[in-house]
Amino acid sequence: MNKKTKIKLSLSDRIFNAVNIFIMLVIMAVMLAPIIHVVCVSFSLGSEIQKGGLFLWPHGFTLEGYKKVLQDHMIVRSYINTVIYAFSHTALVIILTALTAYPLTIKDFPLRKGITIFITITMFFSGGAIPTYLLMKELHLINNPLVMVVPFVVTAYNLILFRTFFEGIDPCMRESARIDGAGEFRILIQIIMPLSKAIIAAVSLFTIVGKWNDWYSALIYLNSEAYYPVQMILRKILFNSTVFAQMDPSVMQMFRNSTITPANIQMATIVVIMLPIMCIYPFIQKYFAAGVMVGGVKG
Repeated sequence: MNKKTKIKLSLSDRIFNAVNIFIMLVIMAVMLAPIIHVVCVSFSLGSEIQKGGLFLWPHGFTLEGYKKVLQDHMIVRSYINTVIYAFSHTALVIILTALTAYPLTIKDFPLRKGITIFITITMFFSGGAIPTYLLMKELHLINNPLVMVVPFVVTAYNLILFRTFFEGIDPCMRESARIDGAGEFRILIQIIMPLSKAIIAAVSLFTIVGKWNDWYSALIYLNSEAYYPVQMILRKILFNSTVFAQMDPSVMQMFRNSTITPANIQMATIVVIMLPIMCIYPFIQKYFAAGVMVGGVKG
């Protein structure tokens, strides 16, 4: 039986590895500390929260913050809105981007080069906020929930990622399908898309996270609270927490002996908002790295 040979590292290699591990641990601590603080504050007693400081474990224990969040009809409704906006927008992004990118991979497509240049230009120049608002107004999308779903479903960056990935798929598979009588749409649906799980997963994650955290579009285009995403409600909660912090000490005194404070509700809302993204990521992690690296493989 052969024994495994161990590679003996030099002193400089061991120092290099130790420094790398230390730096990674510091970065991990810096990233985890705020998340741990938010989670611990959401479970802590209001009287303990008023004392301030960094919470690395719950001080006392209460679920009142989560009860308030889950019983608030506005938060629940806005949460449902956010789920609908995020997944509807992502579905449109994947479908329309794939349909747009595939023709650009066909070498005998006559407008291939011109369309690619035109699309690339949009990465560097945009109409600006005011023209975009006027365009949305002309399209009757102001205070319309579709404004959170339809705009920007096809972007140059995603289009280039899809096109590059499609070009990396063996062209012999397309030729074989054409010989068997398959049309381009059938080739895209039955051959190209099943082989493109990596780029679909990567773009889906980018899109869902971006739309999940999008409060600016709602602030600009939506007037009715019935259409608000949960990020707008969180913004109001954060603003109200700032107002509470600036109140007269006699007003704040009523929170000192309470089991719940505005901070409980604020942190509980943050936890509820970030949970879906944290739950989705492990399932698409194996595709994520391959999709991210595709842009560096072939331009």
